[in-house]
Amino acid sequence: MSGTVTAVSRNETYSFTKPNRDSVTLLAGLGVEGDVHAGVTVKHRSRVAQDPTQPNLRQVHLIQEELFEEVRALGFEVKPGDLGENITTRGIDLLALPVGTLLRLGDEAVVEVTGLRNPCMQIDNFRSGLLKQVVGRDEAGNIVRKAGIMSVVTVGGEVGPGDRVRIELPAEPHRPLERV
Repeated sequence: MSGTVTAVSRNETYSFTKPNRDSVTLLAGLGVEGDVHAGVTVKHRSRVAQDPTQPNLRQVHLIQEELFEEVRALGFEVKPGDLGENITTRGIDLLALPVGTLLRLGDEAVVEVTGLRNPCMQIDNFRSGLLKQVVGRDEAGNIVRKAGIMSVVTVGGEVGPGDRVRIELPAEPHRPLERV
């Protein structure tokens, strides 16, 4: 299984959206160089408020570009970086990957999938009504989160648009993604 990186984004300051870049550098154990969410411990404001010593399982946020097409059909214009992700992909169902999946990005970088992004009200502040489109319920009433996945950097390297994404599944039994 493989896909493609379509965009990379980072922001040095806290802001919901992240500007697209020509490339980003992933740093092992830290995240995206120069991004406000990089670090060994949590950097997301809500997580810091709970316990600033928690490990940062949200170093790199990935979203599949297909989500933008889905919400565009419902009248929402969303582009890479708009939802705060660092890496936008195409051709991979990121939400179906199990915990511990390795994503090889480009020639060197590797991230390990830790879980699902837990979408928040900032999404509605960005586009009113969008939160309902990226968080819903399945037929059984279970919450479905579609706003991407989170990961940690295991091997650093440069990543840019056009880079290939290769998937390495962990040993079975696979654990489904949960919010992190």
